[in-house]
Amino acid sequence: MPGREQAPVATEGHRRAPGAEQLHTASSVFALLADPTRLHLLWLLAEGEADVTALTAASGAARTAVSQHLAKLRLAGLVHARREGRHAVYALTDGHLRRLVVEALSHADHQVTGEPWHA
Repeated sequence: MPGREQAPVATEGHRRAPGAEQLHTASSVFALLADPTRLHLLWLLAEGEADVTALTAASGAARTAVSQHLAKLRLAGLVHARREGRHAVYALTDGHLRRLVVEALSHADHQVTGEPWHA
């Protein structure tokens, strides 16, 4: 796409076989993604930063539930928050997580819609 920067190629460290610590950490991430509300919040944050009010409106979940899910995601290091006046604005911590969420939901879309698979 013109004007769009190419994503950097994975480093050699990302290509090596995973060890026990990487497998445990990755499975913990998948466990957090297993909740539909948390997955929805992460998908919303994959689109850009948002505060609790915006995430509550967009997700349709109760404000207390959104806050609790964000606290879990923050504790796990999947999202971070910055203060903007009286509001906390949340964002994903990295592009790996954004791509993981987008790919998982794209995969689900193929399963739900019956659209043909692609590479």
